[in-house]
Amino acid sequence: MTKVTSILAVALTAGIIALAADLFRRVGLAWYAEQYISLLLAIAMPLIFLHIPAGGGRKGRAGGVPWYDIVAALASCAGALYMTARYPDLSDMVSLRPWDGLVVAAVMLVLFLEGLRRTTGLALVVVALAFFALALVGGSLPGELAARSIPLGRLTYFAVWDSSAALGLPMKIVAAVVAIYVLFGQVLFKSGGSTFFTDISMALMGRYRGGPAKIAILGSSLFGTISGSTVSNVLTVGVVTIPLMKQSGYRPHVAGAIEAAASTGGQLMPPVMGIAAFLMAEFLQVPYAQVALAAVIPAVLFYIALFIQVDLEAARRGLKPLEPSQIPRVGAVMRAGWHFPIPFAVLVYTLFWLNYEPETAGLAATVAALALALVFPFQGKRIGWRDLYEMLRSSGLAVLELFMIGAAAGIIIGTLTYSGLGFSLTLVLLNISGGNLIGLLVVAAIASIILGMGMPTVGVYILLATLIAPALVKFGIAPMAAHMFIMYYGCLSMITPPVAIGAFAAANLAGADPMRTGFTAMTLGWTVFVLPFLFVFSGTLLLYGDPWLIALDCITAVAGVWLVSAGTMGYARGPLGWPGRAYCALAGLFLMLPAESFTYARWLNVVGGAMAIALFLPRRKAAEG
Repeated sequence: MTKVTSILAVALTAGIIALAADLFRRVGLAWYAEQYISLLLAIAMPLIFLHIPAGGGRKGRAGGVPWYDIVAALASCAGALYMTARYPDLSDMVSLRPWDGLVVAAVMLVLFLEGLRRTTGLALVVVALAFFALALVGGSLPGELAARSIPLGRLTYFAVWDSSAALGLPMKIVAAVVAIYVLFGQVLFKSGGSTFFTDISMALMGRYRGGPAKIAILGSSLFGTISGSTVSNVLTVGVVTIPLMKQSGYRPHVAGAIEAAASTGGQLMPPVMGIAAFLMAEFLQVPYAQVALAAVIPAVLFYIALFIQVDLEAARRGLKPLEPSQIPRVGAVMRAGWHFPIPFAVLVYTLFWLNYEPETAGLAATVAALALALVFPFQGKRIGWRDLYEMLRSSGLAVLELFMIGAAAGIIIGTLTYSGLGFSLTLVLLNISGGNLIGLLVVAAIASIILGMGMPTVGVYILLATLIAPALVKFGIAPMAAHMFIMYYGCLSMITPPVAIGAFAAANLAGADPMRTGFTAMTLGWTVFVLPFLFVFSGTLLLYGDPWLIALDCITAVAGVWLVSAGTMGYARGPLGWPGRAYCALAGLFLMLPAESFTYARWLNVVGGAMAIALFLPRRKAAEG
């Protein structure tokens, strides 16, 4: 059975490559996009039931496969193949609901939910079932929540066969775009990229105070932009950086919090920004490059704040750099792995200069990474055919969760649209805010954090883009700012207790208290709480507006980030008491306000600048005296 699952995983990756390269159409299969996806599901779903046991253990089975999982695998394969063959006919018969389509829809819906449970846990299953149930009783909901009640048979048929449901936009993006970047990451890191990025981070940052923490930040930003998963980032980079941080003097919960915050930020860092950004481009109907460019300044500010805070923590506690013997030489590291940055350059060039579609650019970068790994050895090893087979296999297993998330997201979006609940929820949010923009943003932020608890980032973003973003756009917020707002607050669920899966994973590696680690990670990631409000009020932080205004707002924002970070850490040029911390934080917030965000923002910038000068002036005079 291990051989069977390996073959299925390789076949799934091969199918994903064929879809991204448009090979199906090149050989004459002019199908609907939903048919290609169903064909991939005919491989992916049996693989879930054969590889992942019902009781958990997402890394795979230790023993044999029970009969009920074999039955589920065969039923899911048969159902997906039937969807492939019959989709053109049955997708237009939602009102008629022929018996064969209804039976297949009911079976596949149950198998989708079970596959989702096995790959992601219960949280997203509960959410999907909740919205499915709401669509059944929508007409009985009170007041402004009232929508249409959809009969069970019609809703079941719709959820599987309609082009806006399980096989809709999220699944199309997962199958055609996101999966290619998973393969890119597998090729890059299984050929030694993870070691290279860790080594170059150590070489660049190890000689400075708090060096291990800065290594964690740099390494996590490099890995996170490809992985798209906070937990994966923590487990991959944190196994190296967390012990180093503890060894250098960082307290265990602080070491875990730094890694969790840095790993969360990896999903906000261009050029790839993890997975949710591709979905954002489709929701907004803009080129992906536009989303990546808009994310540059907020992501850089996030990491600047993180660097400043770990540096100030190191200064406050007198932490030393790494021992010279532990720090590799930059030249030696670059000579060994000089070829690893090239695939990123290919990706950036094809995305931003040649304007390729994201899947085509990702495929080009993957081919470049693979070709370089085949030709140039790293640390004395050149990958061979067995390694290539393992990359294809690992990629096939890694995308299973994404396929199930895509199906669940499609079902949620489809039921909300079909029943009219999405429109009702938008009106409710607008009414709760009382027509006040700040009130709406606060409500949206709280809802985003709550809805995101325990869910992977992709699922969080899709859910928020369906429920929260329409209300923000309807209020008059620019669509890009609205979607960036919910993406940032959705990511916060990774480090926000009581369910902070990113922080808890880091706490486990650090041997620290999970809740304490989560609250510390929240403190370190304070910019994610603040920045979304700022770019809602002014587009300059998203690179919209006059260049000189963008430059001005960037400069004042960096100064503001330094001051607020000093306030949160309680240290500037020396220890700060609570009045000094509040003073720094207030001055920093004044400086961070974009100059055109509201009438008096420019004057608050001036006040913040004056407060910053006053903070350091006495020390200079004392030094002169």
